[in-house]
Amino acid sequence: MLSLIDLRARIAAGTLTPTGAIDLCRAAIAAREPALHALVTLDALPAIPEAGPLAGIAVGVKDIIDSASLPTQMGSSIYAGWHPRGDAAIVARLKQLGAVALAKTTTTAFASSDPTETVNPHDPGHTPGGSSAGSAAAVGAGMLPLALGTQTAGSVIRPASYCGCAAVKPSFRLIPTVGVKTYSWALDTVGLFAAGVADVAHALALITGRPEIEGAATGSAPRIGLVRQDFAEAPEPAAEAALNRARQAAERAGAQVTDLALPAELAEAWERHRIIQNYEGRLALAWEYDTQADALPPRVREHLEAGAAIGPAAYDDARRHAHRARRVLKGLLADYDAILTFSAPGPAPATLASTGDPRFNQLWTLMGVPCVNVPVPGERLPVGVQVIGRFGDDGCALAVAGMIEAALRR
Repeated sequence: MLSLIDLRARIAAGTLTPTGAIDLCRAAIAAREPALHALVTLDALPAIPEAGPLAGIAVGVKDIIDSASLPTQMGSSIYAGWHPRGDAAIVARLKQLGAVALAKTTTTAFASSDPTETVNPHDPGHTPGGSSAGSAAAVGAGMLPLALGTQTAGSVIRPASYCGCAAVKPSFRLIPTVGVKTYSWALDTVGLFAAGVADVAHALALITGRPEIEGAATGSAPRIGLVRQDFAEAPEPAAEAALNRARQAAERAGAQVTDLALPAELAEAWERHRIIQNYEGRLALAWEYDTQADALPPRVREHLEAGAAIGPAAYDDARRHAHRARRVLKGLLADYDAILTFSAPGPAPATLASTGDPRFNQLWTLMGVPCVNVPVPGERLPVGVQVIGRFGDDGCALAVAGMIEAALRR
């Protein structure tokens, strides 16, 4: 994989130019994209800034995120060829930092569940996950050093686990969603994919203007609660083995790891995540559903029809449960620096007809807390583990994730 920190170090040392760094991505794209199908469009003649902390860094932009230089087509024929007038806030920020929005990456239609043509970079017979399929696959394949995704249930952390790259779903609204196609305004969160935890921490610190995110430290003995989310059904053996390896690595690095059962309020909130998602999705995609229903793929229609059957009382009840669970989780995390849990039920399923199951992600998206995928080496198909932090303390979550990643590599 291409490390943005390594690329920037080489540029700073004068052994690589920003244009040369973009050319490395072009060469990797030429080699791998014909079989991977991770990109929707590629900018043939991008402006390449020579200055800025992300100069020379090519970024993949999930195709529900507006970009002025490339079409934004939402993974749907409804928006084929559609060109926004301007950039989404996150794209504009990346350009201010010197990055190049080199490509739009594939997304399931409207970031829902109907699969794309993208394949897993480690085995083309397996899904790359969704809905940020192209971003995860492009980074996992070494075509891009940084890519943008979004998560409404599990669409950043799960595909990162399947494709073997690091990723962060930050605290809710830490990255603005202005210019991102809305599915659920209470859940949608912009996230980042990169080669390693240090890379996503560096990018998040620059994007948000918060250097403390990258500079956070774990202390000599961070307190980690190991959570299996028993209410979400059992994972596959490979996911359980990855979690155990991560636990052992954390303990070798000096962490205090304690088994932690989540209170009932969090299980109750988990059960209601889809109520919020589907109810808001039906409202957010009202024009598409009301005027273009025949052009919607089957799983989008299914989710929107489910949303239409949900009344305001059930939606309000789900929001109350979520609010209560956030208070309980805040109290719980007062005794821990981070939670360690599954990123996905197992390796990427051997199918291209499904994007996988987000059941180990949806609670944390609903809670709005920072989540980091840490790849666990050792298997032919990648499996990751997930580090959860306190709301607003993304730096600590990334520091704990970086500690575990380094211990696993040793």
